[in-house]
Amino acid sequence: MATFIKMTRDGRRVEVSGLAVMLDGKPESLEVTDLINHPRKFQVLQVAPEATHVAGRIALTREEAELARAALYENQTRAAANPQAINARIQAALNQRAWQEGIE
Repeated sequence: MATFIKMTRDGRRVEVSGLAVMLDGKPESLEVTDLINHPRKFQVLQVAPEATHVAGRIALTREEAELARAALYENQTRAAANPQAINARIQAALNQRAWQEGIE
């Protein structure tokens, strides 16, 4: 189930699905960042002066950011209680550790 956040100026859908903010159906970011802490704050504000947050390359207003964060939090809560998601996270962690140790 995806939560619609906004439509971009060029007609692409921004929505939260699973644990990611999606842009036109493709994962864009796993988090919503306050623009104050963003390294390209001034470049973002030149293009989108109404922006207060970003999710990857997507500029968001405060209301859009709150909606996206709420949807991400809800999806994270659901995933944390899902046994299949727990197993997937454990397997991903084991694979990552094996990769770091050079085991294939």
